[in-house]
Amino acid sequence: MTESPFPRGPFEAQLDRLQQMLLEMAGRAEELVRMAMEGLSERDASMTRVVRRADDRVDELEVAIDEHVLELLALQHPMAGDLRLVFVALKASNDIERIGDHAVNIAKASRRIAQHPPLPAIMEIWEIGGQVRRMLGKALDAMVNRDVEMARMVIAEDQRVDDLRTSAFRIIVSYMLEQPRYITPGLDTILVVQNLERVGDLATNIAEDVVFLVEGRSIKHASSPW
Repeated sequence: MTESPFPRGPFEAQLDRLQQMLLEMAGRAEELVRMAMEGLSERDASMTRVVRRADDRVDELEVAIDEHVLELLALQHPMAGDLRLVFVALKASNDIERIGDHAVNIAKASRRIAQHPPLPAIMEIWEIGGQVRRMLGKALDAMVNRDVEMARMVIAEDQRVDDLRTSAFRIIVSYMLEQPRYITPGLDTILVVQNLERVGDLATNIAEDVVFLVEGRSIKHASSPW
C-alpha cells in the first residue's frame, strides 16, 4: 500500500476545523430560529433587524467552509470516509445557510403580523418551532458522533412536523374565513409555518447525510429510513 504523501496529523486538524466551523454555523442558525420565534411570540418588530444581522455571520461561515473545503480537496486529496466527510460538510453548510434564510423570512413575516390584530392562539405553531429546533440539534449531534440511529430518528420525526403543519393550516384558514380582519395576518402566519416546515426538511437532509457519511449509501427518497 502506498503511503499518503500528506501527514495525517495536520490533515486531521483541518478536518476538525471544518467540523468546528460547521457546528458553529449550525448553532447560530438554531439561535436564529429561536430569536425569530421569540419575535413572533412577543410581537417584537425590532427582532427582524437582529435576526438579519445575525444571519450575516451564518453567511460568512458558509463562505469560509466553502474555501476550506476547496483547500482540502486541492491540497490533501481526501479518500473514502474522509472524502465523504468533506462532501457532507459542504452540503450541510448549504442546508444550514438556508435555515438561516428561513429564520429571516419568519422574522420578516412576524414584523408584518405585529401590525395587525393577533390571531387566537395556535399551539401547533409553537410545537413546530420547538420540534424543528430539536431536530436540527439532534442532526448535528448525530453528525459529530456518527450516530446513525439518532439520524434515523430525526428523519422519522419529520412526519410529525408535516402533521402539525397541516393542522396549523386548517386552523389558520378557519380563522380567516370567520373573521376577515385575520386574512392578512393569517397569510403571513401561513408563511411562518411554511418556513418552519422547511427548517424541518433541511434538518432531515442533514440527518440523511449522516447516514451517507457512516454507511456510504444514500437513503434519500427511500420509503423508510429503517
